[in-house]
This record gives sequence, structure tokens and C-alpha cells, in this order.
Amino acid sequence: MKKSYFLGLVASIASLPLSAYAQVTSNPQGSGPIVAALNWIQGTLLGSVATAIAVMAVATVGLMMLTGRMNWRFGATVILGCFILFGAGAIVSGIRSAAALG
Repeated sequence: MKKSYFLGLVASIASLPLSAYAQVTSNPQGSGPIVAALNWIQGTLLGSVATAIAVMAVATVGLMMLTGRMNWRFGATVILGCFILFGAGAIVSGIRSAAALG
């Protein structure tokens, strides 16, 4: 019974259309100021000042973790957050390429 249920589930997933949703490749009309503002925020978050602040934060958190003044779990969360912030472009492009292959 379980095997037939699994095969039915696989057959129904395989029969779904893969490219049923339209892909928007350009920005909608009138979104210029919004896109410009988001690009400014992205430049601020990923610029040289933000990189320098993140390096100092990771160094400070690492020193505090080594001297026993900070919980290792909280320190690892801060460092993981920096990796996610600066790796967001690579993460999104990986998700997009995986979605395009699907």
C-alpha cells in the first residue's frame, strides 16, 4: 500500500508543468526610484565601510569568545550573520540557477 502511494505521488509530481510561471526579466514601469533606493541600500550594506565594520565585529566577537566573555553560540550567530550578509548575492544566484534547472 505504501509503495503504490509513493509511486502515485511521484507520478503526480512528474506530471506538473515545469515552466508554468512567467519570468519577469525587467523592472516594472514606475519602479525606478524604488530600485535605485534598494541599490543604494545594497551598496551601503556591502560597501567598504560595511566590510571594515564586519571585520572589526568578527575580530571583537572572536576575542570575546576566546577570553570567555561571550557565549560561543551567540558569537557563532554573529559570524554566521556576516557570512549570510556578504554571501547573499551568491546564495540568491545559486537559488536562481537551481530553480532554472528544475
